[in-house]
Amino acid sequence: MKVTFLGTGTSQGIPIIGSTHPVCLSDNPKDKRLRVSVLIEWDNYTYVVDCGPDFRQQMLRANCAKLDGIIFTHEHADHIMGLDDIRPFFFKQGAIDIYAHKRVIKALERTFAYIFETENKYPGAPSVNENYIDGKPFIVGDLQIVPIEGLHNKLQVYGYRFDKFAYLTDMKTVADSEIKKLKNLEVLVINALREEPHESHFNLEEALDFIDKVKPKSAYLTHISHLLGFHDDVQQKLPENVYLAYDNLQITI
Repeated sequence: MKVTFLGTGTSQGIPIIGSTHPVCLSDNPKDKRLRVSVLIEWDNYTYVVDCGPDFRQQMLRANCAKLDGIIFTHEHADHIMGLDDIRPFFFKQGAIDIYAHKRVIKALERTFAYIFETENKYPGAPSVNENYIDGKPFIVGDLQIVPIEGLHNKLQVYGYRFDKFAYLTDMKTVADSEIKKLKNLEVLVINALREEPHESHFNLEEALDFIDKVKPKSAYLTHISHLLGFHDDVQQKLPENVYLAYDNLQITI
């Protein structure tokens, strides 16, 4: 299984428009972060988790020519607003599979009503196949995916386990019963927004505590804001098996 970090930034990305913060002005490519998403490839299958407003740019950068489906964590704009950019895949492949909580698909139907239209549909609009996630494991391609439920402040969100790899973002609270589903991982990806506490995201300390509970062989931090600091400085402070993810990083599990 190959995982490509398409984006590792928070909802505004880095640099933030108009910001003079030193991290936003950094020349280091690892400090430039698009909105958070991952591309997961195994066997002949290609899926992404979330498609935010940078989706087109991310697909071009990753040279992705085929997309079997999109798995959504939740309905916030930085995780869904690239859905229209599935059109090139739709024109080649037909309707694209999407997987999400029923509430999230209802939000997509409101935001992208023309995609879900069944009568007098605009001829250039893409189409999707809706698949509801209800908390139970489900099959994607030939792989069982295990949803991991958490809270993003008070909003229910899903992370996902793909065999020995798990991807969780926008988490603030995860029950012990869900943490048990994350045992014996090779790689865990978890959000770490900044050092200061935040009402809806793990800060760095909370993310490291969570990693210590799960005990994966290695962990990567994502959904990073400029307030966490320069990539190279933060990496030097992290435990031996914990890494600060960056855009276009590829790992193999």
